[in-house]
Amino acid sequence: MNIKEAADRLGISARAIRFYEEKGLISPAKQTGNGYRSYTENDIWRLQTIAALREIGMSLEDIAHAIGEIDQGNQQRLEEYLELQQAVMYAQWIELKRMLDTTQRMIDLNRQDGPLEVSHLHVLADSSRRLREARQNWHDRWNYDTQAAIHDERVQATDSVSDGQANSEGKHHSDNASRISDEHEVPHPHHNADTDHSTSSDSNNTVQSSFYLYHNYDEALEQTARWISPNLGEKGLDIGTGTGNLAGRLLQRGADMTAIDQSREMLRTCRNKYPVMHVKLGNFLALPFEGDSFDFVVSSFAFHHLSPDQQLLALEEMQRVLTSRGRICLTDLMFTEADHRDAFTDQVKATGQEEWLRAVRERHFPLLNELCAWLESHGYVTKLIRYNELLHTVLAVPLR
Repeated sequence: MNIKEAADRLGISARAIRFYEEKGLISPAKQTGNGYRSYTENDIWRLQTIAALREIGMSLEDIAHAIGEIDQGNQQRLEEYLELQQAVMYAQWIELKRMLDTTQRMIDLNRQDGPLEVSHLHVLADSSRRLREARQNWHDRWNYDTQAAIHDERVQATDSVSDGQANSEGKHHSDNASRISDEHEVPHPHHNADTDHSTSSDSNNTVQSSFYLYHNYDEALEQTARWISPNLGEKGLDIGTGTGNLAGRLLQRGADMTAIDQSREMLRTCRNKYPVMHVKLGNFLALPFEGDSFDFVVSSFAFHHLSPDQQLLALEEMQRVLTSRGRICLTDLMFTEADHRDAFTDQVKATGQEEWLRAVRERHFPLLNELCAWLESHGYVTKLIRYNELLHTVLAVPLR
């Protein structure tokens, strides 16, 4: 076919075809003698593929990579590009929904009795802008793609002192957890907080000699899975799954697990470990799923990568994708309240522990009282367990 015949068959302009040729996305053969381009069935297929990917908003650069992966028969890489584009579209849809909600609130204000306070519109607009920026400003400053190969070793790499503490604390908590693991009527998060959720060792109230994110890792993941206690076939989502260690425990308990992460390399390792698990590219701030998709949402050692504003957005996203009876379980390093954070920071400054100080500055360990207050204000009851000075698990179950 010549270019006019190819354009007519595809329903696109000859100019668009020439543009794709200029960008190196297609290279039709030239006829001997007159030098006219000749388009084969394979060229038509490539143009159809390019047009389809453009239709969903994929950039020319990503299309070039995707076409290359198709040529090499790499279906997994192609799927990753499509998932990435899907995640972008979900982010745009969520942002548009928020703008619609803000506009409706402005309309509601305007309908109220009395003169409209223009300052209210400014406050709403500023709030919308701040949240939009919070979504856009997150980036992976830790480059987890480069850590995927050694991640499972890192989470187990405690020194002898840490092992001793983990063992003594683990015995206390496994005993405690056995009494509450099957409960779904959960107490107020601050009820008997000084006794019910404290550890058995005074060493928990001191800063570790060196920064290590994963103290009590296995114990915390096991407790998270025990508290969720999925029924057979329940649909679960693990956000920031890494190599899938928490999602894998829930999968083994009979849950139908979906795991998302922003790191392609982490997800590749997860796929290799758990071939039957649903694995997708995605992040806390724009979960690439429709509402009412999951019976529970979990996350471990990942929530602290978000700023406080982003954490609120993430909680809204979790609630959006959950069913009306859906539950949330978060395991992470957290401060009990602002005074605890300030005292901890003062202590690491005084002792000159630079690694801990950098960790506190670079990460945003949530405040437990604020996290539980948000969950309670949105219809959940909560309970928590503490493993060491910072590591906690919070379970939230809806009242309705």
